[in-house]
Amino acid sequence: MEELTPEDIAPPFARYAHGVAVPAGRRLVFTSGQLGVAADGTVPEHPEAQADICFANIDAILAAGGAGRADVVRINAFVTDRAHMVGYMAARDRWLSGISRLPASTLLIVAGFTREEFKVEIEVVAAV
Repeated sequence: MEELTPEDIAPPFARYAHGVAVPAGRRLVFTSGQLGVAADGTVPEHPEAQADICFANIDAILAAGGAGRADVVRINAFVTDRAHMVGYMAARDRWLSGISRLPASTLLIVAGFTREEFKVEIEVVAAV
């Protein structure tokens, strides 16, 4: 896979690539949006803790599909307030630490999710 970050446009704002090219013959793995619900059903208050749970769930889904973090080509993330961006981005940067080819990424601020306590939702696409 090839990271696409052209030098003739402004660089990414954070730890992501503007695009990723996936060569022919790769199998795609898509996750549904993951919410910050722990295995015991609890939802932490802090958005960073919710994002950590989302990424842990994504790790499990990717592994079930024969993929890992290095195979991720796109991250779509949603937060319910600009104030939650910092926690999400800290969790994302930890999750991507050690990854040499960065995925493309989009972060949106949305009105809300199915339950009021949810502050972060994350989905990814991987190519194996």
